[in-house]
Amino acid sequence: MTFYLVGGAVRDMLLGIPPKEYDFAFSGTVDNFISCNPSARKAGNDFGICILNGIEYAPLRGGSIDEDLTFRDLTINALALDEDSRIYSLPSTLHDLQNKILKPASETAFLQDPVRVFRVARFAAALPEFSIHPDTITQMQRVAASGMLDNLTPERVGTELLKALRCSEPGRFFTVLNDAGCLNPWFAELSRMSDIPAGPVQYHSADCLTHIVTTINKCPNDIVTRYMALCHDLGKQETKPEILPQHIGHEKRGVQLAENLGQRLKLSNNLVRAGAVAALQHMKGGQYLSLRSGTKVDLLYSLHRQQILENFFMLVEADSGKNYLEQAKADLEVILSVELPAKDQNLGAESGKRLRELRCIALSETLRGMKS
Repeated sequence: MTFYLVGGAVRDMLLGIPPKEYDFAFSGTVDNFISCNPSARKAGNDFGICILNGIEYAPLRGGSIDEDLTFRDLTINALALDEDSRIYSLPSTLHDLQNKILKPASETAFLQDPVRVFRVARFAAALPEFSIHPDTITQMQRVAASGMLDNLTPERVGTELLKALRCSEPGRFFTVLNDAGCLNPWFAELSRMSDIPAGPVQYHSADCLTHIVTTINKCPNDIVTRYMALCHDLGKQETKPEILPQHIGHEKRGVQLAENLGQRLKLSNNLVRAGAVAALQHMKGGQYLSLRSGTKVDLLYSLHRQQILENFFMLVEADSGKNYLEQAKADLEVILSVELPAKDQNLGAESGKRLRELRCIALSETLRGMKS
């Protein structure tokens, strides 16, 4: 049984990047592999991937390493390294790697597995210096037109999204999908965004998709913050044409759209809620200093309970350029320091109302003291 290190690990080594994960291919059958490695287990898919010590092993497709490479998604991933350190590749692999080109490994690469449409977009986000070959866009468009994207499992698409949000230029994931007509059905909320102005020219000079992409790219490398950036302006897709370029009320419209997106991709409840909060509250975040004390109390305490206060204000900074995080933290500290007197405790809803009033008073007095 011969083993080969394949795919991204070999690519990254050639690019001088420390590999993040290692995948192996082997000659022989899955049964052979498991009999030689009793602790291995099948991953539960038709292709026969096995897991051993947390690493994926898969049988060669086609019977030889050269043929196996033709089944890969992109030429730059059609690489293998054998036990004697010999490198195997497709004829154009090293050329495409050197010239930084993302190109399908075969004419049917994306038809073999339509989720590769999203993998390509994710690689574009991870390797922003790489260009997209015209054949890549053509194949992506073909897959979209065939309807094959409709039949993917939500978890596979959601996994590619979450991986893309960790990349160096995460917004490019959506730009590439948009260019290839692949936002529907999984990212339907973004499908018309490139045709809609983001707002009046004095505030936004770009279309909605460009603004969302730019905002995501400005966020720190944090999945929650970047996902909130993705969701914050979704409501603008449903703005009535007659009131454009204004987007009055887009915050409320965006809540359901954000929830739809997260639930469709079967993301965690925490992410789904964070996306909805971003849609509903981001305008308040951008106007934070001018908010009334009661509005600040409600906003800050809600963000605190959901443990997304820092994420929210990092989104606000990426969206508006205004950094209110330290002020928000100081205001929250004031709010949380307020204690309800014994006489007002255990009164149900009345206790909650009284505590809110005391918090508003404390915050107002603190802010008044800062101004005097």
